[in-house]
Amino acid sequence: MANKGPSYGLSREVQKKIDEKYDPNLEVILTQWIIAQCVGETSQPEGPGKLAFRTWLKDGTVLSHLINSLAPKSVAKIQRSEMAFKQMEQISQFLRASERYGVPASDQFQTVDLWEGKDLASVQRTLMNLGGIAVTKDDGNFRGDPNWFPKKSQENKRDFSKDKLKEGQSVIGLQMGTNKGASQSGMTGYGMPRQILRP
Repeated sequence: MANKGPSYGLSREVQKKIDEKYDPNLEVILTQWIIAQCVGETSQPEGPGKLAFRTWLKDGTVLSHLINSLAPKSVAKIQRSEMAFKQMEQISQFLRASERYGVPASDQFQTVDLWEGKDLASVQRTLMNLGGIAVTKDDGNFRGDPNWFPKKSQENKRDFSKDKLKEGQSVIGLQMGTNKGASQSGMTGYGMPRQILRP
């Protein structure tokens, strides 16, 4: 975490649980995909591990090249900068572009999650969602192994004729129950002992 001292007590426990969600195997897959997707436009991380992964993505340029490779010209200006607010702005541009691409805002990480390293697992989840949407779109822009990402469900719209819809109004659905085979014979009133009949 940038410019922060160690956390103690409950804060430390919460941060530890967040850190445990980070998946090193997922890091390898995401790194391979980003490198394959952004051929020649990005560098590689300096090594494996959470810190190297964060440092690689922290300035937002790799992420911006990634979204531009999926949806050209999504991020108009990509520039590397050492200034914190410029890096955070680059990350924010990636997040806005990925939302336009189809990743819901609720499935995205916050800028500080990456920049300050607060929750890198949510960064991984956002990238997995982005990859899944790219595979599902099947528009020819995805590069890499499609088996790395689960395909997103797609709408399966059906059009029924008016006759078919009218026919469905006369059918009693199973959720409404049935009156066949059930009766109240032999039931006793509330508070009465159960009747046991012997042949």
